[in-house]
Amino acid sequence: MLKIGNTLVSLDVIERQFACDLKRCKGICCVHGDSGAPLEEEETEILEKYYDDFKEFMQAAGRNAVEQQATSVIDSDGDRVTPLIDGKECAYAYRDDDGIYKCAIEKAWEKKRIPFRKPLSCHLFPIRLKEYEDFTAVNFEFWKDCRPALEHGKVRNIRVYEFLREALTRHFGKTWYRELKEVARAYLQQYRPGD
Repeated sequence: MLKIGNTLVSLDVIERQFACDLKRCKGICCVHGDSGAPLEEEETEILEKYYDDFKEFMQAAGRNAVEQQATSVIDSDGDRVTPLIDGKECAYAYRDDDGIYKCAIEKAWEKKRIPFRKPLSCHLFPIRLKEYEDFTAVNFEFWKDCRPALEHGKVRNIRVYEFLREALTRHFGKTWYRELKEVARAYLQQYRPGD
């Protein structure tokens, strides 16, 4: 782990090479999992506020799931998450013409209908944050469905923290990300893992 401000960053975030390959994985992260995408408290209010602005991009089954469950739900661990369709894909996921799962919320954001891109946990994936009393742990969460992303990252020579620059900056800020980048470069110059 490397300390950046009040965070502890897993070495996997720096060492692992990763770049989503949607043509191969088909956005399966929107489908697999024990529950919906974790939500920050303010995100639950945002989803409720803007639901009417992005629901047209959702599939009918997703709209039905929200009508039956609400724009966010509490999962079995007591965490606030996005609702699911029949316990499978996220209610906010839809399939594009290539069969790739994408986010209806993000589509509305891309069309400048709403100011919110998508839940932070989705934007940061495969990074997961865990809050502790004195620090935030920044961990890489490996899913076997992400093997194509590991291969694609290796081909393109992109590390997890580089691939997620925009999402990490969104949450932690430019100064934090700049420090992470400097620490990562120094670490990789010294240890060169995976080369």
